[in-house]
Amino acid sequence: MASFAAYQSFGGNHGANMTVVDKVLPEMLHLIDPHWYQFPPMNPLWHSIIGFVIFVLGCVSMIGNYVVISVFTTTKSLRTPSNLLVVNLAFSDFLMMFTMGPPMVINCYHETWTFGPMACQLYAMAGSLFGCASIWTMTMIAFDRYNVIVKGLSGKPLTNSGATLRIGIIWAFSLFWTLAPLFGWNRYVPEGNMTACGTDYLSHDWRSRSYILIYAIFVYWLPLLTIIYSYFFILQAVAAHEKNMRDQAKKMNVASLRSAENVNQSAECKLAKVALMTISLWFMAWTPYLIINFTGVLTKSKISPLATIWGSLFAKANAVYNPIVYGISHPKYRIALAKKYPSLACSGEPEIADNQSTVTGTSEEKA
Repeated sequence: MASFAAYQSFGGNHGANMTVVDKVLPEMLHLIDPHWYQFPPMNPLWHSIIGFVIFVLGCVSMIGNYVVISVFTTTKSLRTPSNLLVVNLAFSDFLMMFTMGPPMVINCYHETWTFGPMACQLYAMAGSLFGCASIWTMTMIAFDRYNVIVKGLSGKPLTNSGATLRIGIIWAFSLFWTLAPLFGWNRYVPEGNMTACGTDYLSHDWRSRSYILIYAIFVYWLPLLTIIYSYFFILQAVAAHEKNMRDQAKKMNVASLRSAENVNQSAECKLAKVALMTISLWFMAWTPYLIINFTGVLTKSKISPLATIWGSLFAKANAVYNPIVYGISHPKYRIALAKKYPSLACSGEPEIADNQSTVTGTSEEKA
């Protein structure tokens, strides 16, 4: 098998007499798919590299998301209904690495899952719960931006109770998908590298396949299409607004209606870029895992233990991106961060002009 030979030359160097399953605890063997018995143990260097990377990502993520939660909840100007969604996103990302980072670092050291079947279930549940909560929170953020920028004054403003209700629905929806495998719709099993656990994408019975396919629709494709729809009309509205500003400036025979600080870029455009960047990075992080799941559903022969590591690594990395994006690109957050944590403040001028256009000012208040 070509994929097996490539795996031996690149990831495994222990010969054909040993397999990646040899170190698995006896009580875990009933969860291991026969597919993994054909692969030799991974090179220990891979476990060391992945363990170190997860440790670094975990520290950065937990610190960064804690700072985001702290700044947004203690700064009066940032305690808006829309920013409750931002806090929920940071909370979900923080819990993602807090619950999943340390176990994987320990398992990489031992080169296999060491905590038993129950912990495997809880670990996989945490990944499903916080991953689903993150993506749907980002979807709600995108839809809120759509409501503010595209609908403008005709849109119904988001209230604290409305934001709280949305957050409650997000967690209930995520919990449904998390609990389903415990009741027989798919199951949680060790992944090919044997240091992490996730959904079973190798079993080809209809219950397992249907879960993967329907989960992908509601937790990947539907949010993706919603976000694309929202940002298509957001960018369309921003372009139309900018054109109107330029036309009005020409009629008044002035270079621009904006102040010097904002002549090059509107607040709406900055806001759209921040959210769009955050969401794009999330999908970049989770797409490898989606590809692995679909490969397992369609043709599992092409999946090696080494490949499953990349899916797991990229998926966990999404919890790191959001605080960095906000630290670099969110003006009001940068101002509050400079006051609360001066050593973590981003460089540059975090100032916002007071004399913005009416539409710009409205959008900034919602940010």
